[in-house]
Amino acid sequence: MATPPDPLHGAAHPQFAAALRELGLDVEVRRFPDATRTAVDAAAAVGCELNQIVKSLIFEADGQPVLVLMDGASRVDTERVRAVLGASGVRRADAGLVRETTGYAIGGVPPFGHRTRTRVLVDRGLLGHEVVWAAAGTPYTVFPIGPEALVRHAGGALADVRERPAVRERPA
Repeated sequence: MATPPDPLHGAAHPQFAAALRELGLDVEVRRFPDATRTAVDAAAAVGCELNQIVKSLIFEADGQPVLVLMDGASRVDTERVRAVLGASGVRRADAGLVRETTGYAIGGVPPFGHRTRTRVLVDRGLLGHEVVWAAAGTPYTVFPIGPEALVRHAGGALADVRERPAVRERPA
């Protein structure tokens, strides 16, 4: 007998929908006709601020995958990630490692529900919102979640890993 469609999680990638059920999370997954692959696209589709979008980014630290959750308006400072992890080097993972580690393609990686368990760093800047929006496993789907719940369900550690703007010196 076929499993009936899941009205709450039906738009999500099947692997992510299974993770939501396993976690007992009742979130509304929204599907859009146009891709929400980038943070800018997702914010426009949802109608929220760019910094309310959660980017789920895979990095490689000393050969091990690490997930960094960052707001959509900011960039990850790999030197800060390296320092937090105590690693000798950190670099952005290629598409193959992202898919192998998470089970999802770049542009649809959710913050949890991955194929393999990885270390997770969550930039503290995400805590400044009541609700943030993250990918639900496809480049067309997102879901809302409170930042504290995001950290908890992702098994993340809070860290300051955002790039800081360059300080410009003023002429004397």
